[in-house]
Amino acid sequence: MKIKVLIDNISQGELLCEWGLAIYIEYNGKKILLDTGTTGDFVKNADMLGVDIADIDFGVLSHAHYDHSDGMPSFFERNKKAVFYLRGGADENCYKLTDEGYEYIGIKKGILTEYADRIRYVKDDFKLEEGIYLIPHKSEGLDKIGKDACMYVKSGENYSVEEFSHEQSLVFETEKGLVIFNSCSHGGADNIIKEVEKTFENRKIYAIIGGFHLFRTDDEGVYAFADRVSDTGIEKIFTGHCTGERAMDLLKEKLGNKVQAFYSGFETEI
Repeated sequence: MKIKVLIDNISQGELLCEWGLAIYIEYNGKKILLDTGTTGDFVKNADMLGVDIADIDFGVLSHAHYDHSDGMPSFFERNKKAVFYLRGGADENCYKLTDEGYEYIGIKKGILTEYADRIRYVKDDFKLEEGIYLIPHKSEGLDKIGKDACMYVKSGENYSVEEFSHEQSLVFETEKGLVIFNSCSHGGADNIIKEVEKTFENRKIYAIIGGFHLFRTDDEGVYAFADRVSDTGIEKIFTGHCTGERAMDLLKEKLGNKVQAFYSGFETEI
């Protein structure tokens, strides 16, 4: 498995960065794109990194927030064959509650309609290809996390607390164990690891890759999170985006070289 981060909050060299995430993955002859960032800049970075967007076999949207979905039109303009897989709960309806009221943070309005022929919705555990799966949340009580994060979904004129039914994990089987991608891990990376472990009947989980949404979590909360993740026995953690630099430093302090930061242009193999 080869992994290239096409865009992230931070960068090295001439590559562009933004508040968003897009990751390119090669696995058993398949070329996969996870998320598209906030703009089309991930395509420009892909060109510089030698990734041909037109050759990607399929895309996956980790969850229905703008910083992962709004680059989709740029993908569809460059790639004429691949479909994007979304969780069945994904819609243009995600909001954050602020002091000024409800602020829209979802997929840019109209994308799901304009590109409906390029989008596929999945439910339950879904096998994309041999060794590649999309796994929904299975933990109870995620609405508490949504409430604490001030995240809501709108139905008609009503707002309800977010339960992250639009979020999914992209999971790969490898010789080292299962590898999980979950771009923001809103439901909690420790919960996600346990969900995947339960789904695959206690098989070894080698790594998790994605943001952990810790940039507003206080130090005590980050340390407690690190302990919970460590207790899962996972061997490698690659993180960036919404984890935040302060939380990253605390995770490294707690978990040592088990943690590795990614950035625009980061590459690794598993």
